[in-house]
Formats: sequence, structure tokens, C-alpha cells
Amino acid sequence: QVQLVESGGGSVRAGGSLRLSCAASGLTYRLYCMGWFRQAPGKEREGVAAVARDGSTKYADPVKGRFTISRDNAKNTLVLQMNNLKPEDTAMYFCGAGISASGGYCYAWPGFSDFRYWGQGTQVTVSS
Repeated sequence: QVQLVESGGGSVRAGGSLRLSCAASGLTYRLYCMGWFRQAPGKEREGVAAVARDGSTKYADPVKGRFTISRDNAKNTLVLQMNNLKPEDTAMYFCGAGISASGGYCYAWPGFSDFRYWGQGTQVTVSS
């Protein structure tokens, strides 16, 4: 049974930082594209950042230069370091694991059609 468990969300003021973690189990973690997505109330889920099985990374434009995604294949963990947070970053953040016929290279990201597994989410709230 695949499980993705996020942690690290919370409430911060604008300009602050948070570190989200995702612990994965039940899958061959190193083969998967791992991504962070977020969904704000009334909005669609959107891709935030992704890291492929080869370590290459992708970021959504609004978070470039502020967020850093990383993975530890030995510990089956995914981390999103979020700095200089803004009120518009407020959302529920989800960890996802994706793989396609081509492998875990995040080709479809920021689309999530290849993402098979999801965590339950962790809330991030940024106040001005």
C-alpha cells in the first residue's frame, strides 16, 4: 500500500519560511517523479515544483527563486523549502508521486495526469 504523508505546514507572516516534508512508503521511490502541488479555496490544483528520478527539477514561475525542492532516495523523503513566503502562497499543499511509460522524468508536469499517488495535504497560511 502506497502512502505519502506530508508534514511541516503552518501559519507564517509574509517574508517567513516553512519547510514541507513528504514521507513515502510502499513504492520504489527512486523511480518516481515527485512533485508538490497546491490548491487554494476556489481554485484549481496547480503544480509548484517537481523533481525527477534523475534529480532534475522544475518550478512554477511564481515560486522560482523562493522555493527549493529536493529528494532523498535513501530515506524516501521529499522536501520543499519555502522562503520569502507571500499571502498568495496560502493553500493546501500536496505531495504526489508520478510515473509514465517513459519513467519518472516529470514530462507531464505541471500537469498531474501521470501522478498516481497523493498525500492528504498540509495547510500553509501566509498572512500579510
